[in-house]
Amino acid sequence: MIKKHIPNALTCGNLFSGCIGIVYAFNGDLKTVAYFVLISGIFDFFDGFAARLLHVKSDIGKELDSLADVISFGFLPGVIMYQLLLMSGAGTLAYAGFLITIFSSLRLAKFNIDTRQTEDFIGLNTPMNTFFIISFPWLIIDIPIIGNTYFLIAIILITSYLLISEIKLFSMKMSGLSWALNKYKFIFIILALILLAFLKFAAIPIILILYILFSQIHFKTSS
Repeated sequence: MIKKHIPNALTCGNLFSGCIGIVYAFNGDLKTVAYFVLISGIFDFFDGFAARLLHVKSDIGKELDSLADVISFGFLPGVIMYQLLLMSGAGTLAYAGFLITIFSSLRLAKFNIDTRQTEDFIGLNTPMNTFFIISFPWLIIDIPIIGNTYFLIAIILITSYLLISEIKLFSMKMSGLSWALNKYKFIFIILALILLAFLKFAAIPIILILYILFSQIHFKTSS
């Protein structure tokens, strides 16, 4: 009886961490927010992993996962963008940051009813998009253009489109450890870890580009 609640408890951990991250975001401590997003991401990975491992998948677990993701990977990145736009001097235009929240919610709703996305993703997944956005507060000092209002608006429009686009991206789910079947996933993971080790949060935009690139190569060579 206990094991069936383990995945949902992990999902609640994702939600709780996201809520704390939002508090830090509204207080303007955008660098600390990144750590809570990472914690949410870890919980988000392991709730699905635990459900598959324990064979306790449930409808309520699926719905709870999406609701938690709307907060941690929908509302939270929207708040970050809102705060970055305020700091850029955007004024009331700063509310455009919440387009990220709207399109993340649309993406999650689409995912829940799209039978094509049982193994891989169609459209940019919300955790990856959030990881991309949390890198901005860390990069803004060295790359001042990130703090420009028009640059931030452009990023909002591009990522909002990617969230609901038809671009196909692989997930990290693997049915086995076959190199032949998963070589581009393995290469991507290795490169991502190396980049993170050397560049830390600055590596995330590069990792997003590599993720899209290797996904396209993976599907093209496996078709």
